[in-house]
Amino acid sequence: MRDIYYYLPAAVLLVAFALRLPGFVRHWHDPLVRSVAVVLPLGAVVFFFAAPATISRVNQFTGITNFSAPLVYIILTAGSAGLINLTIMWRGGPEERRRAATRWCVGVYGAVIAALVTLFALGHASDERLRDFDTYYATAAYLREMIVLYLLAHALATLVLAVLCWRWAREVAGLLRVGLLLIVTGSLFSLGYAVLKLVAVGARWTGLDWDWTSTTFAPTLASLATLCQCVGFALPSVSQALARGWRQWTQYRRLGPLWRTARAITPYELVPIPWWSSLSRRHLRRVCDIRDGLRLLSPYLDRDGASGGPAFVTGPGALKPEAERHAALVIAAFRGAPSTAHGGLEALLEGADEELVRLSDALRATAARARTGVPQPAQAPPRAALRTQIPAPCDRCDAGAPCDSRTPHVLPRTVPRAAGRARPAETAPADGRAT
Repeated sequence: MRDIYYYLPAAVLLVAFALRLPGFVRHWHDPLVRSVAVVLPLGAVVFFFAAPATISRVNQFTGITNFSAPLVYIILTAGSAGLINLTIMWRGGPEERRRAATRWCVGVYGAVIAALVTLFALGHASDERLRDFDTYYATAAYLREMIVLYLLAHALATLVLAVLCWRWAREVAGLLRVGLLLIVTGSLFSLGYAVLKLVAVGARWTGLDWDWTSTTFAPTLASLATLCQCVGFALPSVSQALARGWRQWTQYRRLGPLWRTARAITPYELVPIPWWSSLSRRHLRRVCDIRDGLRLLSPYLDRDGASGGPAFVTGPGALKPEAERHAALVIAAFRGAPSTAHGGLEALLEGADEELVRLSDALRATAARARTGVPQPAQAPPRAALRTQIPAPCDRCDAGAPCDSRTPHVLPRTVPRAAGRARPAETAPADGRAT
């Protein structure tokens, strides 16, 4: 098998690790993040050191014949333990239970690594083998035990990983389920890698030569396993990041009308941000600019709308002289959108960004009606007046008698704001004519 089939998966894993490196640094305290940060480079190191060209260079550098064999086995065993630990951390559960499972995993595979080193030291591997070390030394004392031990440890790890992910996949849905099924598929490929290696070793014990299963098909399955598992582990987090980015971009775009209006209202020049700024930074800047503009309009937005149009003040801190038209549109949108007016100005300044998005949508509709000459919808009466309207049914309805009146006969009774007591309710006669 050519070296490119080893170096290509290693490069893919290193690129994935490099892309996630900033997140690893920011959230290093998270055990799940640490597990992913260990598994990705370990997988890349396994493929890099398993390449025949690298095996030859390492043997020459150390001066020990076949030194690369136990090195690759140790790294592969550590990667298997890392995969199990990653699954334990990913699934969650009680903290004490997760820690106990992690300690067991580290302890068992640590003992396996120590045994691999000991068995290689006790064995005798004088002939350098770059591609078929497993089958060539399948009958050598101590070395055959080392080979079988690392293959069984790897097979056990992949089997445990497949079972855990399969059970979890039956409890979830969506892209998380797809990612788990990909991990199960990769684990089955990796299990096939170990089985083919064991088959080739067992064939040597019986005097047969099935080395092609170990040197040709097994590395291919290992590459497919790495690809599936990398995609499976990355798919849920990448999909969540894409969905979060799409929501942020949608909000950023919908905030455009309100932001441009706020820029026209604000009496000072804003400091531009660099063109390479991220979407998160641009979104935050847009939200801050909008809220600065709304604070300038707070004296007009807090009014109940009963006194007509706004009377803009002058002096230091006042709006731009040419900004009154833009300010009037914002005020009209604020008063005409129940979803924004219900929470008041405080919800816009201190609440979620979605409140600003709704106000921006209302502003876009208000501006469109103003351009086309369509009259604005009737504004809701002030809250004080709404609280004083008391329905007064007619005498026949109040008595439970049938009423055949065809005219409205429920009259509002309004308490004057100046007076402190209610006025007697007016009633309509049974024939439907008001007195």
